Formats: sequence, structure tokens, C-alpha cells
Amino acid sequence: MWILFTFLAAFMQAWRNAFQSKLSKEVSVAGVTLARFIWAGPIAAVYLFSLHQYQPATMPDFGATFWGFVIGASSMQILATGLMVKLFKMQNFAIGAGLAKSEALVAAILGVFFFGTQLSLLGWTGVVVGGIAIMLLSSKQGFKQLSLKTVLLGLACGSAFALTSLWVREASLTLQGPFTHRAAWVLLWVISIQTIVLIAYLLAKDKSTLAALWQRPALTLSISVTSCIGSIGWFSAMSLQAVPYVKTLGQVEVFFTLIIAAFWLKDKVKINDVAGLVLIAVAAILVMWS
Repeated sequence: MWILFTFLAAFMQAWRNAFQSKLSKEVSVAGVTLARFIWAGPIAAVYLFSLHQYQPATMPDFGATFWGFVIGASSMQILATGLMVKLFKMQNFAIGAGLAKSEALVAAILGVFFFGTQLSLLGWTGVVVGGIAIMLLSSKQGFKQLSLKTVLLGLACGSAFALTSLWVREASLTLQGPFTHRAAWVLLWVISIQTIVLIAYLLAKDKSTLAALWQRPALTLSISVTSCIGSIGWFSAMSLQAVPYVKTLGQVEVFFTLIIAAFWLKDKVKINDVAGLVLIAVAAILVMWS
């Protein structure tokens, strides 16, 4: 079940990233970040209501620990999305998405040191291979002219996404009930907090960005829908399985990313870009195999 949810999440996230990459050429970083959440809240609410209609369950007890993890995850995901948009502006879509996928490797490391996850020698080999892939993706002309700024931005983005995922799982584990319901409650609260924070910020600082999103309803809605469905997949999978395993399997997204980049966005993907993305996939397989 967690494998199916992960494949769904990876496929939808690849499309969400593609739509965000396109919108980032016309709207500010904060606007592209808000597009991910602005219509996702109602969708998440309908999904949660449908779950309770299909399988009635008692209301969960939202304790202080739950709110701590949810607020932390909400903040980190806003930061991570903003950093990813900056990556899109620095590189083409495929490279930006590839750098953001350092999330899986960081989640594995943090999971081992702080969340009790165990990795074998084969798993650590996957982490090293993935690190090499990240460096390859960040270099425009191979390792000779490695871009340190891009590497650091990519690792920062991946780290923020990793913390988001780890805290989402911990928030889900504090609740009682079926895993689908627990994941849906976490999703609804995370999206609601993010939407309120970003709208308040833009109303105070940049109303023109809100107008720009309103003028691009199809693209904004596409980002929200794919983001919400992808999050349902991620949150559900992480309610069932440890984050490093979910995120490493989720590296199948790189293949969806390559296809979308080449055939829809018309990005030129170089040989070393393909090599880097394939290495990330290899790293994922090694960690999963372990």
C-alpha cells in the first residue's frame, strides 16, 4: 500500500514541479509557493470528509506535540518550496528538481541520527552515490567548474523538505485511527496554516502577486491540484513507512521529470544531467534494497 501511495505522489509531484517551473517565469517566489497551497485546502477538506463518510472514525486528540510537529512541518515546507523555485530560476527544470531531490538523502541521514532509522552498508553506499549525483547536477561543465552556490541551495532545499517529511510522519504517529485519516488530518492542518501565512504576507507586502495568480487561474489550479494529490500520497505513505524508505522509492520521480522536461517544457537535458538523475535513482535503489 505504501509503495502505491509513493508512486502516486512521485508522479503528481513531477507534474506539480513542472507547473511551478512554468509559473516561476511570470510570478514571484512567494506567489509560486502560494499557488501550491491556495486551492489545496478545500480539496484536502473534501478528501478528509469523504474518508469519514466511507469509514467513520472518532475525532483525534490534537495535543501540543502534534501542533509542534505540524507548525514545524508547515514552516519548513514553505521554505523548501521557495528554495526550489529559486533553483528553477538558476537552472532548467530537470536540474532544479534533481537538486531538490537531495531530500531523500538528507532524510536518510537525519532518520538514522535522530529518528531511529537503521541503514546498512549498502544503504550508506546509496547515500554516497546520491551525493555524487547532486554535485554532478549542480555543475554546468562537470566537476571542473562545480557551482558551490547551486550545491548549497540544493542541499538547503532538500534538507527543508526532509525535515518537513520527518515531522509530518511524527505528527501522524501522535494521532489515533486509520492511517488514511491520520494522514488526511495532518495534511489539512499543514495546508491551512501555510495558506493563511502566505496570504497574510502577500496582503501586507505584495498584493500585485495575488493579482498575478488570479490572472492565471488554470496554472494556479493545476499546481494546487497536483500538489494536494501528491501530498495525499506522501502523507499516507509516510504514515505507514519510515521517511527515508518512502523518499528513496519516490526517486522514481526523476524519470517522470525527465520526460516532462524534454517533451512538455522543451528543456534541453544534457548527458551529464541525465547521468546525475540516473545516479539519484541508483542511490534510491541501493537504499531501498538495503
